[in-house]
Amino acid sequence: SELLNLPKPLLIDTGVFLVGYTILLVLLARSTTVWSLIIGVVIIGNIGWAIACIGLLASGSVSPNVLGVAFVIVQAVAVLVFAAMEYSGLRASKSASAATTVGAH
Repeated sequence: SELLNLPKPLLIDTGVFLVGYTILLVLLARSTTVWSLIIGVVIIGNIGWAIACIGLLASGSVSPNVLGVAFVIVQAVAVLVFAAMEYSGLRASKSASAATTVGAH
């Protein structure tokens, strides 16, 4: 908290959420089949997280130092990269599924 000049409760609550979110992602990654809708929700959630990061900085409700601002911006960029990779994977999965279905006939 002191290193980033961000509120300790914000960092703790975010950390707790991310532990649960990580468990969910590990369970999804270990599944042999995941509904496209669930992947879509994860993608939208990541985009929402990035928007919330930028919104947090723009709101003026926190006053992070330079390292804190960088920390939040890196999070926003990282989850946007994750969302792009997830979307790409979802599209590839749908293409592969369609190709397999067509090839099965």
